[in-house]
Parts: sequence; structure tokens; C-alpha cells
Amino acid sequence: MRIVFMGTPDFAVPTLSEIVGHGHEVVAVYTRAPAPAGRRGLDLTPSPVHKVAERFGLPVLTPTSLRSDAATETFRGHGADVAVVVAYGMILPPAILEVPRLGCLNLHGSLLPRWRGAAPIQRAIMAGDAETGVAVMKMEAGLDTGPVGVVERIAIGPDMTAGELHDRMMLVGADLMGRALAALERGGLVFTPQPEAGVTYAAKIEKGETRIDWTQPAQVVHDRIRGLSPFPGSWFPMGEPEARVKVLRSTLVAGEGAPGEVLDDQLAIACGTGAVRLLELQKAGKQPVAAASFLNGNAVPPGRQLR
Repeated sequence: MRIVFMGTPDFAVPTLSEIVGHGHEVVAVYTRAPAPAGRRGLDLTPSPVHKVAERFGLPVLTPTSLRSDAATETFRGHGADVAVVVAYGMILPPAILEVPRLGCLNLHGSLLPRWRGAAPIQRAIMAGDAETGVAVMKMEAGLDTGPVGVVERIAIGPDMTAGELHDRMMLVGADLMGRALAALERGGLVFTPQPEAGVTYAAKIEKGETRIDWTQPAQVVHDRIRGLSPFPGSWFPMGEPEARVKVLRSTLVAGEGAPGEVLDDQLAIACGTGAVRLLELQKAGKQPVAAASFLNGNAVPPGRQLR
């Protein structure tokens, strides 16, 4: 089939590679424009999808908007059978959605209708979900409201981080999209409307959510730590002058004390109920380190109160 691919981050790269590997004709790749990078922000860095598309020799477009008549006509000019959208980062207006004869397919990282929206991977873990998945849906004007063609379920382990789930999901999703396109090509992809019950929204992560609140139950603290790892990262303040320490990995342990109290010499921290052990930490401007290495350079004795 003739396919327009639309994606930007690392998460989208395996799907683009899968499509090319299946022999489809990728007539255009849409991605976000190169972003400022480097110490002074003077260098412009292409997106991960942009770099891979160029290695494949595919034409790349980086429009800042798709809402003009000119953008619609450019899109129409590709003569695509279908558009595949994976974490593109830009809303597709109805005029664009209507162009491909077989529609626009989106790879979404949840078991729709649970966790529609911007941050489904993080929100699923932060909510303590034991299972999530990836879904291929046919896009429509609503936010992730379109009918679903195929789904693959993925278990969320008790200590799994958002980064680990992301890496698992992008590979499973690429394979799922490959199978969905094969079914679509032979006329065998059936779309089912999403149920009205069970709708939840995965709002964008806000800065105010990232500071660890030790007064919460240990399970809530642990789920937030792993749901925000590795980015943007849960944190607590420490030192003089005060600096943020990110916690990238933790586990639940037995223990009681005042919320934020260091319970032992291996970074078990009391919560509102129960305790968590901090396993991997990162000081500002430093590399992530295991707890034992962190304690070698930072005095965090039992009895100390973390804020």
C-alpha cells in the first residue's frame, strides 16, 4: 500500500521500520520540525523519526501546522491509501483525516477506552494498573475516540518503570501495526466502536505531580516513582543549597515510621503507611547511580527526615 507515516519520537521508529520492512511504499514521512539542542540551544536536531526516514531515503516533511488548505492539498498529493500515526505530536484536522481512502490509523499505548490522551504509559503505572496494551484504532475528530481494529495486551510488573513499559510497548506496537496493515490490505481489518463505559483520560504530566509526597501510602509513592521514571522523574529536595534528587527505581518493603523518615542504612523510607526502598537515584547534573553508590557520597543516616 501507499502509506503516509506520521511520527516523531523513538517510540515511533520501530513502527516505521516495520512498515518499510513489509514492503509498503512510504510516500511521505511527517514529523515535528528539528528542535533546538546543544548547550546554547543553537543547534537544530532532527527527530528520531526524521533521522531514520532519511536513512531509508524517504521524503520528510516538517510542517508547523496542518490546518491550512495548502497543507491539505500537499497531503492529498501523496495519493496515500492510508496514514499511520504514532506519537506524531500534532493534531490532525478533519480535512486531513478524510484524505486517505482507507483512513488514518493510530497506534495508541493503552487498552482503549482506558487512558485516552497524552500520557497513557505513565498514567497506567501511576494508577497501579496490572495490565495495559497497545491498540490500533481508526482516527476521528475526538480525542482517541475512534473504533479499534486490533489490541495486544501487556502485563505491568510490580516494579516495572514507565521507561521499561515504553520500550516493550514500542516493539509490540510495531508488530501489531504490521499485522493490522496486512489485514487492512486484504480487507480483513474489522473496527469495533469503543465502549462508553470505562473511559479515563491520561492528562499530560504536570511539574507539580513530580515531587514525592512521603505522607502517601507506600504503594502510591512506589507507583508514582516508577510511573515517572526515567522522565521527568520523581524527586525530593536534599542538601545545602537545596537540590533535587530524582528517584528512578524503588521497591516496597516492610517498615513503619514518620513519613519521610530514613529507616535503615539501605535507604528504606517510611511513607504514610508502609515503606519504600530507594534503589536508583540521580542528583542534578549527575548520572543515575545505585543506592549503595549514592550513599557513598551522601550522608543519609537512619533517623534523618526527608522532605
